[in-house]
Amino acid sequence: MKLKVYADRMSQPSRAVIIFCKVNGIDYEEIKVHISKGQHLTPEFAEINPMKQLPAIADGRFKLFESHAILIYLACAFPGVADHWYPADVFKRSKIHSVLDWHHSNLRRGADRRLNSMILFSAPYVFNTTIAPILGRPLNPQAAAEAEIILSSSLSKLESFWLKGNGRFLLGGNQPSIADLSLVCELMQLEVLDEKDRTRLLGPHKKVQQWIENTRNATNPHFDEVHRVIMLAKERQQHQLLKATKNEGGSNMKKPLVSRM
Repeated sequence: MKLKVYADRMSQPSRAVIIFCKVNGIDYEEIKVHISKGQHLTPEFAEINPMKQLPAIADGRFKLFESHAILIYLACAFPGVADHWYPADVFKRSKIHSVLDWHHSNLRRGADRRLNSMILFSAPYVFNTTIAPILGRPLNPQAAAEAEIILSSSLSKLESFWLKGNGRFLLGGNQPSIADLSLVCELMQLEVLDEKDRTRLLGPHKKVQQWIENTRNATNPHFDEVHRVIMLAKERQQHQLLKATKNEGGSNMKKPLVSRM
């Protein structure tokens, strides 16, 4: 029976799972669950994941949620997955687990706290600096400031600690692991920011920028294909901003948002 992946591509961890399946040739069926429509909150989806979060998988009668657990399962259960994604060496595996645990307690706190709300863009910083007015929600400068502190600290830790030596990937590796894919998909949510804000956040972190590009190149063309939804959302956001500015007289029209992809 074909693996079923329940996902919304606007969800960072959903994208990581989908890209992993595509890169490793895992035969799967993508079942779209739209967070914006509240489909993850239905009784039907609760039978797949009682926590009502995305992503989730069903492999025959076996059901699993939490993206890190899913990536580990896929790397172990499906033949042909290269060892570098989740090495057999217990020491290397443990290091990958340390990155994944750090991800949830640090980077994800700054980049995503509202995955299962009705908000399409789940990052508190992104939402409270860019998206809220478009969706008719009030800005929350305090929440944005708090999220930016966590995000900036996490980016500094990535730059100074996790991206060690001359390796192209986390932990000094020369090939990507599930940790690289998971964390880079998290940071791709920053694509919806305008260029000035994105540059201000990522600009000081040259290693992080190169690592994102390395991970993208290692997983393309699938990386770009799966992240196309972010680029489309960015275009819609730009259109709405321009329309709103035009309605106000057009005197303060913002520059178009530029994609990094």
